[in-house]
Amino acid sequence: RIFVLGIGFFTLCFLMTSLGGQFSAKRLGDSPFTIRTEVMGALESRGVLRRMSDMLELLMKRMDILARLENSTDFHKGDEARFPPDRFQPAAGLMERIQAIAQNVSDIAIKVDQILRNSLLNGKVTEGRRDQCEVPRDPKYPDCAGKVEWMRARWTSDPCYAFFGVDGTECSFLIYLSEVEWFCPPLPWRNRTVALPSPPPPPRAQAAFQRDLARLLELIGTGKESLSFMKKRIRHLAQQWLRAARRLEQQLTGRQRDQKHILIHIGFLTEESGDVFSPRVLKGGPLGEMVQWADILAALFILGHSLRVTVSLKELQSHLGVPPGRGNCPLTSPLPFDLIYTDYHGLQQMKQHMGLSFKKYRCRVRVIDTFGTEPAYNHEEYATLRGYRTNWGYWNLQPTQFMTMFPHTPDNSFMGFVSEELNQTERQLIKASKVSSMAVVYGKEASIWKGKEKFLAILNKYMEIHGTVYYETQRPPEVPAFVKNHGLLPQHEFQQLLRKAKLFIGFGFPYEGPAPLEAIANGCVFLQARFNPPHSSLNHEFFRGKPTSREASVSSQHPYAEDFIGKPHVWTVDYNNSEEFEAAIKTIMRTQVDPYLPYEYTCKGMLERIHAYIQHQDFCATSSLPPSPKTKSPAMQSSPSPLALSPNATHLVWSPSAGRAPRAWPPVDSLQVWVSEPQHTCTETCRRHGLVCEPTFFRFLNKEEVFLQLSITCDSTEYEMNHLYPAVAENVHECYLQKEPLLFSCAGYNTKYRRLCPCRDFRQGQVALCRDCL
Repeated sequence: RIFVLGIGFFTLCFLMTSLGGQFSAKRLGDSPFTIRTEVMGALESRGVLRRMSDMLELLMKRMDILARLENSTDFHKGDEARFPPDRFQPAAGLMERIQAIAQNVSDIAIKVDQILRNSLLNGKVTEGRRDQCEVPRDPKYPDCAGKVEWMRARWTSDPCYAFFGVDGTECSFLIYLSEVEWFCPPLPWRNRTVALPSPPPPPRAQAAFQRDLARLLELIGTGKESLSFMKKRIRHLAQQWLRAARRLEQQLTGRQRDQKHILIHIGFLTEESGDVFSPRVLKGGPLGEMVQWADILAALFILGHSLRVTVSLKELQSHLGVPPGRGNCPLTSPLPFDLIYTDYHGLQQMKQHMGLSFKKYRCRVRVIDTFGTEPAYNHEEYATLRGYRTNWGYWNLQPTQFMTMFPHTPDNSFMGFVSEELNQTERQLIKASKVSSMAVVYGKEASIWKGKEKFLAILNKYMEIHGTVYYETQRPPEVPAFVKNHGLLPQHEFQQLLRKAKLFIGFGFPYEGPAPLEAIANGCVFLQARFNPPHSSLNHEFFRGKPTSREASVSSQHPYAEDFIGKPHVWTVDYNNSEEFEAAIKTIMRTQVDPYLPYEYTCKGMLERIHAYIQHQDFCATSSLPPSPKTKSPAMQSSPSPLALSPNATHLVWSPSAGRAPRAWPPVDSLQVWVSEPQHTCTETCRRHGLVCEPTFFRFLNKEEVFLQLSITCDSTEYEMNHLYPAVAENVHECYLQKEPLLFSCAGYNTKYRRLCPCRDFRQGQVALCRDCL
């Protein structure tokens, strides 16, 4: 009996294990490509059930024989004394249970047989569909057939297609093109759960100002001299950052600040881009880019956002969710970052590895771009047709997604950096320790000194000249013997040198670096050369190939210092005129100046700016242009302009009756519309009226009605792609409106046209923000 009971128990366990294993093999959402395998496994399950049923029937027969033996007289007589009758009563119950189990197993076997027959039939139908998919002809998906044709020829060119299930069959192409990419309609036979209305997203976490910079230093990582430089700078300025954060926190009390998930990918430091900067950190190479990146990292972290920092391509791929392969497929999951800060190298790397996802998510990218990218170079089709194409442009981004070191073009957003601020005690000490006959030359590379002997000889008559030119063993021959060369100095020692010097002199290169602002902040006068004619991509090798013409704007080595600071802190003279150069030196020696730092280059100024950009700039929900005249309805043709003539009738302003435009930032009531002179850009036109050109406002004045409001006669009005439009050719009374929003530009002029220019006010010392922009 014990043997029989054991057999029964073993059989039940085997039954449960077999059924559990077979039925758990099928999961919801499995690919149809696994159906045949599972059907075969299920056929084996049917055989198992039948064998188990036979075993239980055999067990029942043996139990029946045992029961008959128990009921025999001889058996009972011989054993009654040793085995009480109640010991045999459970046997009858066990037999009844086994009979019930056997009947259930038999029923299950019949039902499983029916299910398997239906599954096999459906599997054959699905297999037939899989082998016989036809390319759908749906006008909503006009590119489907062409994409399928491309997949037939090239699906093996990148392993990422196999990663997403492509196996060379027609159906796998259509599944990929409809579910991974979006060129084909969904296949009706694919199992898809009905999409339920998604619940409203949970409220965003609010950003809180961070005080502990140790976490940021961990995020930046180690292993490169450039990273060490940035971490040293963050530590050095830590107290200034924290003081600025406390002041801004008080200013923003009660305001909502959404916390953003931000990826910072410094592309120029990756090995794949060559990382030419890290080896040159200790040899006098350019540090401006690393100064700016260090300050960007500090500002984003202190503002309370969640950061990830990468300086390698492998880390970038991991954070983005790039599938294995060569970068032709979309990301494996939605992008987990609200914003990505990178540079041109990083932008190229993202495009190479994100597939179609790059186009989908590029509105979240912010490109740190030292010299800027003008709209004419950014628009791929226009740049190609009009000769503006370069190695760095044609990205078709919103121009304000490019963020510059100096505010030299309002078409881009001004990111900037910070210079060290002095307290009152430090300012007094600097004034007392200044040596009026001491000059420091701007230029750590010996090549900058080449051919400057004439200027240096004149300067040497009046001042002791100091240099910080890098050298390893021998003094660079380009540096004259009368120059006291300190070699490359650590940042704090360079600051001490500037605090003693009276003059910081530039020789025309490098352009627009941070050092002149640091010198002015330490009480130096900055002397620089005037360029005549101004340097640009049309006449100077340095700017050739960069995505900016900078027409007439690079009139000196440091245009920002010339235009936004000026005398007595900045002197711009003609170095080819020895008398003017010498007279400037004499005057500077007699002039007393205090340390000066523009507010926008303080820690608080930069925190304000980045806070405003993050909370208000949304390039994923930009407004579209109004339709062209050929497609506009009469109602749209007669829609009133939101602008009104100013009281003195010289320009247009936002009409109070129009209200505020939704989602408009900067606020529209800061807008003024002026008409340029033929030889002026909109940047220059706005500046002449004490304003700043604001390209986001172009959409409000790109209308026929605006010409009428300004009393401009238009015999004809056309929509065309041109970075100078909207504009009027007054001699022939022809008016032009902009057809392509990406070409709205404050830059550029043509003597044929007078341009319509959108201008705005700005905060004192903070040109990037209007008065009400915070």
